[in-house]
Amino acid sequence: MGTPDFAIPSLRALIESGRDVVGVVTQPDKPKGRGRKLEPPPIKALAERHDIRVLQPAKIKTDQFYKELSELRPDLICVAAYGKILPKNILDLPTTGCINVHASLLPKLRGAAPINWALIRGDTVTGITTMLMDEGMDTGDMLLKRELPIEEDDTAGSLSERLSLIGGELLIETLDALKENKLNPIPQNDDEATYASMLKKEMGRIDWSLPAGELSNFIRGMTPWPGAYMKLEGKLLKIFSAAVSEGSGAPGEALKSEAGELLVATGAGALKLLELQIEGGKRLSADVFLRGRKIGVGTVLGI
Repeated sequence: MGTPDFAIPSLRALIESGRDVVGVVTQPDKPKGRGRKLEPPPIKALAERHDIRVLQPAKIKTDQFYKELSELRPDLICVAAYGKILPKNILDLPTTGCINVHASLLPKLRGAAPINWALIRGDTVTGITTMLMDEGMDTGDMLLKRELPIEEDDTAGSLSERLSLIGGELLIETLDALKENKLNPIPQNDDEATYASMLKKEMGRIDWSLPAGELSNFIRGMTPWPGAYMKLEGKLLKIFSAAVSEGSGAPGEALKSEAGELLVATGAGALKLLELQIEGGKRLSADVFLRGRKIGVGTVLGI
């Protein structure tokens, strides 16, 4: 059970390991782009290439979906970023249980967006945890863990890609250990738990009163989605990358806007904006962006 690109290495690893994958459950196709053309989840194409049955229920708490899933007679359900909480009757369906590939070192960052929040919080290390699923939000017993250092230039996109590969590897290690009866489930310490809430588009708005370091982490954690943004002359301006720099002024004030360099004051220090995209335009380096659009020194961004 999985939906985005993050889930692909886990499914691929199951297929390549010779496991009998009897079905893939993913979310329904969704309209995208200006033409609102229906686009399938990334995991669906991989499943269909291997002639694996695909189920795409709009709701999973229905008798019809439970019947379809039961007909597959699963020994085990593996979950990687499916995007919906499984009800008890589905958790109890497979004879061996349900195993989740979660993109954090549990019990830290339980929830829907652990990769984004690891960056926003300024963490230097994250990882993958495989766990036995229960009715809670990522509260089940932990099975295996693997750490991954967070690089200074990581975004949520690049970090997700690297973690997804580890997720596929660790899932197979977990299943091998399960088969050999070598797993030792470890209960989570709820007192150490933190929560990674689901992101929404409006959460990407840049607050220039924050320190430059925090804003840099925020931009990395919001890239590529939902995107860190502000307003410039009434238009949405997205920031894809920035670097901490020196400087002071009113939060959001353009301190330098020449020679291909756009420097903006924050609550403490300044940010050098490196990649931008104005509403209706293309993603550009600051150098190219400034050739086509003047931003005067003293202009306050974000209004």
